[in-house]
Amino acid sequence: MGYVLRILLLYCGVIPFIFSIATLVLMNSTQLSFSIITMALMLVSGTSSGVFAAMDRHLPDNFGKRYLPVVFPLGYTVVLWAVCMLFSGGFYGSSAWGVHAFLQIPFLPISFMTSFEGTGIIYFLAPLFYNSAFFLGYFFKERLRQPRIRIDRRQLASATIIILLATGVGSAVQWQRSQTVLTSYGFKYGGGYSSTDLWPYDVSNPNNQLPRLAEQATFKIEDPQDMLIMDGAEAAFPVYSAFAQATYALPGLGESKGTIVTFTNTIYAYERLLSGEVDIYFGAEPSANQLEMAKESGRELVMTPIGKEAFVFFVNENNAIKGLAVSEIQDIYSGKTRNWKELGGKNKKIIAFQRPENSGSQTLLEKIMADVPLIKPLKEEVPRGMGGILEQVADYRNYDNAIGFSFRFFATGMNQSTGIKLLAINDVEPNVEHISKGTYPFVANLYAITLKKDKPKPMIAPFLEWMQGPQGQHLVEEVGYVKLPFP
Repeated sequence: MGYVLRILLLYCGVIPFIFSIATLVLMNSTQLSFSIITMALMLVSGTSSGVFAAMDRHLPDNFGKRYLPVVFPLGYTVVLWAVCMLFSGGFYGSSAWGVHAFLQIPFLPISFMTSFEGTGIIYFLAPLFYNSAFFLGYFFKERLRQPRIRIDRRQLASATIIILLATGVGSAVQWQRSQTVLTSYGFKYGGGYSSTDLWPYDVSNPNNQLPRLAEQATFKIEDPQDMLIMDGAEAAFPVYSAFAQATYALPGLGESKGTIVTFTNTIYAYERLLSGEVDIYFGAEPSANQLEMAKESGRELVMTPIGKEAFVFFVNENNAIKGLAVSEIQDIYSGKTRNWKELGGKNKKIIAFQRPENSGSQTLLEKIMADVPLIKPLKEEVPRGMGGILEQVADYRNYDNAIGFSFRFFATGMNQSTGIKLLAINDVEPNVEHISKGTYPFVANLYAITLKKDKPKPMIAPFLEWMQGPQGQHLVEEVGYVKLPFP
């Protein structure tokens, strides 16, 4: 009994707990990542502990009694991981891993830091590395002892089967999750919401690349108190930034540039419009949910078209597919068609990316799908520094078998995506001519959306009129959208 307690309490309890604390100390004195420090320290400490444990002068003479307490921590680690994987579906942001942390007390300091760092797999890898290293260190040192005890093959096989079965279960859950959830690229979005660099389009940037009028704007707002607060979709940001640069007296903006010309993205900007924080929202048409939100809040939307744009689908430039029919897009995004071979391409699974619900582009996809149900979107596990792990809809990644969608200007101009190819829809290319004439199937209006009020701000109506006039439309076109046809 004394031997078992030494193995379980000392070598697999107290010692890894001490080294778990040491991991946190080392984090503050080195530039290495938390993951690297943890794995390295667990391997070194686990191997050393195994070697010292095997040097015990009073090892049991029976193989089972000698090895059971040594193998048990490793088996326990793998079985506990498999159980938590089943309960969490493989999502390391699940509350199941909080329970896991307290059932792996020797590694609690590491688990605590893992919950903040956002690298969820460390919950499992820290005890796995330590206990595996402990077993191997013990095994190789113990086999050098004389006389050697005979290995009980049945006991060894039983332990191996349990560990392999548990590993298989956990791995199966992980594999299943990998079909719909990707690892995060770890992008740092501007302001926490943007997926591309918006600084080149910011009125605060003295070297911005916004288009400018050759003459003075026929509409001007000189008093900062009259300046309308604008927000909107990411793809619309350059448009309303250009409007502000042309019509707002920039010196009068002063320190308020970031609060008058704002960007939060489609979902949050729309909520800000309904709450009265924003005067004009810029983006595509609202989703059914957003229209319902307006209705429930007693708000009536005024939608003023200010430009046109193509809603495009794109693939990797090496994809043999050059175009799709509307029905084929519906089949892809409903899950009916899952391989490019069915569409004349290579024998590869189609990875169909979507956008978050209520975003402008996702709303248009839902409109295209009509009554055809969408497949569940691909997601990614996103580490949030000091905030755990979250799941969100995965951004498009240019895999050779991927398909994504966006607005033409955002995909080819603003985001400057390389290596992609815009698809023709029903044999019609998404170019300016086809967008302007309306022959391209997926032409979307860019709207300036305001709220209908009994006493609207006096600057709203003339500003909207100016946007639809020659100067406003010139800026729309120069940014990269298609201007409205004049009467």
